[in-house]
Amino acid sequence: MSNSALFKIINSWAGQNQWLDQFMVFSAEWLGYFLILLLLTPLLLTFFIRNNRISSWARFALLKWTYYREMLVVSLAAAIISRLIFTEAIRFFYYNPRPFLVLENVNQLIEHETTGSLPSGHASFYFALATGVFLYNKKAGYAYFALAGLMGFARIFCGVYSPLDIVAGAVLGTATAVIFYLVNQARTKLRPANSPS
Repeated sequence: MSNSALFKIINSWAGQNQWLDQFMVFSAEWLGYFLILLLLTPLLLTFFIRNNRISSWARFALLKWTYYREMLVVSLAAAIISRLIFTEAIRFFYYNPRPFLVLENVNQLIEHETTGSLPSGHASFYFALATGVFLYNKKAGYAYFALAGLMGFARIFCGVYSPLDIVAGAVLGTATAVIFYLVNQARTKLRPANSPS
């Protein structure tokens, strides 16, 4: 089945049910912010503890918690680099028009600029984020992958990306996070035991 044919099948479900449309629009545009907030919540909570002594101790303990700190750094750094550097570099050299620009009768549920769509910036960012989480916490990672997949599907459903755009973005984001993780692991092993983090 071709990329365009699969897009038409998925996009044809749009406009059939108001509740489904609203859910998909929410997933396409807002779900990602909740994933970022969820990742940052343990850190953010330390700023809302009213007792300054407890807050300072909790913040210090959390930042010293190597597992969380490394997951946060790898996930966010990989997501940002994947989206702002790798995705934009590919789009600079290769322009792939969005489905609503080249196909007829597209059910476009959300507005979007007419920049290139391959790879999907959203998919590259959130799959990098999900991979970073997965590499440190498998259970949370599965949930992040599922939600990143839902977000990608929703953006096809809403008519602004094709399946190939999403898959390319997912592969790019996943690969970027794995590379960041491996580099971080190598750097950690090379660092002397008594050196500061």
